[in-house]
Amino acid sequence: MLEGLIAKASILMEMASNSQVAHAVTQASGAPGTPWWVWPLALFITTFVMGILAVMAGVGGGVLFVPIISSFFPFHLDFVRGAGLIVALAGALAAGPGLLKANLANLRLALPVALIASTFSIVGAFIGLALPANILQICLGATITMIALLFVFSKNSEFPKVGKADAVTKALNISGSYYEPSAGRPVDWTVWRTPQGFLIFIAIGVVAGMFGLGAGWANVPVLNLLMGAPLKIAVGSSKFLLSITDTSAAWVYLNQGAVLPIIAVPSVLGIMLGSLVGVKLLAVAKPKMVRYLVIAMLLFAGIRSLLKGLGWG
Repeated sequence: MLEGLIAKASILMEMASNSQVAHAVTQASGAPGTPWWVWPLALFITTFVMGILAVMAGVGGGVLFVPIISSFFPFHLDFVRGAGLIVALAGALAAGPGLLKANLANLRLALPVALIASTFSIVGAFIGLALPANILQICLGATITMIALLFVFSKNSEFPKVGKADAVTKALNISGSYYEPSAGRPVDWTVWRTPQGFLIFIAIGVVAGMFGLGAGWANVPVLNLLMGAPLKIAVGSSKFLLSITDTSAAWVYLNQGAVLPIIAVPSVLGIMLGSLVGVKLLAVAKPKMVRYLVIAMLLFAGIRSLLKGLGWG
């Protein structure tokens, strides 16, 4: 008799679990007539492509995931923002080892920045969960678009000219070398204006946590245009430090129930597989092509998010 009761309880638990999955998809998408498996499959395919492009653009999957998925998929923005941080984190973890092996990510550059940004991303996460969705969309779109325009009008971003290293750069010994296939020679590099860069990463951390994305959209311009790191080093280090920064803000969204596995799991699988492909392409890509890709991805994501927030998209 006891075994029978246990068997019945197991059946009821399985039915409840299936019901909860269906309810979660319905709640997240607002499309109860669509089979539940359609959205995970579509998310997997979409995020696989995102993973390839995100590594090469150095923007983390989250900055593309949040505006694109919230615009083209019928999910509520809260769930998209929660999954966006998990997606960016997964993509960074998948790409990190390959970037370090190719000397395209530098620990001395990434770790101090990651410590600052991750601390303040927790503050931003609490702010973001308290703001209306349309306000967040508008602010996100405007910020990303301005960053993309900064890249358009900037010069010497592939191999920036760096002045005298400051005291912080010397103390932390932030420098390195990597092989550039397009030039056929090793490239030695260092950075400057490090204190100013660290201050800006405080704001980047707040904004990243507030919007629920990985902050690669801001990491690359600051590392490249302000601090003078070569574009490939800025892209690679940005992708690596996301694995630290995103972890802090992700816990806030998890604790608030803003992460649904039915959305996050297929997205994570897609972004990780795509990131592995993207790392291989980044190593042989020409710096100028990477720069154009950064501009294109940021402009598209920024404009789309801005239109969505204004109710025009």
